[in-house]
Amino acid sequence: MTTVTKQAGAGPAADPGAFLSVRDLYVSFRTEDGVVRAVDGLSFDLQRGRTLGIVGESGSGKSVTNLTVLGLHNPMFTTVEGEILLEGQELITATERELERLRGNKIAMVFQDPLTALSPYYTVGRQIAEPFMKHTGASKRAGWERAVEMLGKVGIPNPKERAKDYPHQFSGGMRQRAMIAMALVCDPDLLIADEPTTALDVTVQAQILDLLKDLQQEFGSAIIFITHDLGVIADIADDIMVMYAGGAIERGTVDEVLHSPQHPYTWGLLNSMPRLDSDLSAPLSPIPGTPPSLLNPPSGCRFHPRCGFAGEVGGTRCVDERPVLPAGRGGACHLTAQQKRDIFVERIKPRLG
Repeated sequence: MTTVTKQAGAGPAADPGAFLSVRDLYVSFRTEDGVVRAVDGLSFDLQRGRTLGIVGESGSGKSVTNLTVLGLHNPMFTTVEGEILLEGQELITATERELERLRGNKIAMVFQDPLTALSPYYTVGRQIAEPFMKHTGASKRAGWERAVEMLGKVGIPNPKERAKDYPHQFSGGMRQRAMIAMALVCDPDLLIADEPTTALDVTVQAQILDLLKDLQQEFGSAIIFITHDLGVIADIADDIMVMYAGGAIERGTVDEVLHSPQHPYTWGLLNSMPRLDSDLSAPLSPIPGTPPSLLNPPSGCRFHPRCGFAGEVGGTRCVDERPVLPAGRGGACHLTAQQKRDIFVERIKPRLG
């Protein structure tokens, strides 16, 4: 890990009852073009048995945040500042040996593309058994039996035989199930799922979401679910954190964020979702523009170059002053609470149906 500079008081106080607590997290990468500020002052909490959905466009910092929780970054090119506490244990200053004891055991991750995450040289059963043997000291036979058991739990038919197969012999949905089995083989307390359903068809996607919910009930894990799809978040998450340009711009429960969103970016995400009950000939309503470069992000509110409501704030406040995300429920926007309610009810909600 890199040398850490702690920043005190920049974000809300940690929840003493949280299983995972991230405070004032800054992650930057040194590149030939300059410093990329991938995560810029992020704070959040996650309790046991709950699922936090992190949503945002590509490049918003979702995956970098969670790879940093696992310590999966190159310290030669990465600077990490802030605090990450897992049951009170600081992860940023943890040694590589301490992190290796946590990875796969207390914290596990389901990656977006299982075909690249799984080794083509070893059977699926061996790859699932390996972390179990490493963290528990189990024998090869016990590890293999555990691998077969987990393949059965995630719905792989004939798990005794399929455990002998290689990843290329599995379909996309089955490979993703195998990845989930590998992640859960040691009963981790925290499961990070990085867009695990993106490449799957809708039917298999629904099966994977149901599987994660069932396994969470069985193991009691806390889950961080990363996606760009609010429809998926609505199905699996308890709480939502919306990220944009390296920071959190809104958070709340699923019901709060989806039914009374507090930020123009969240309005844009909801408005750009296709609906089955809408006019099929009507064009989609994407958010205008593109996400900013994190080499040179905009001043003030990071979203103001794409925001259609900056003029209603008045003056140059959106350009000059970066809004603060309040503790608990809220959105990082200079619009007043009354303006947000009026705009959403009168202009945004009618489009959503």
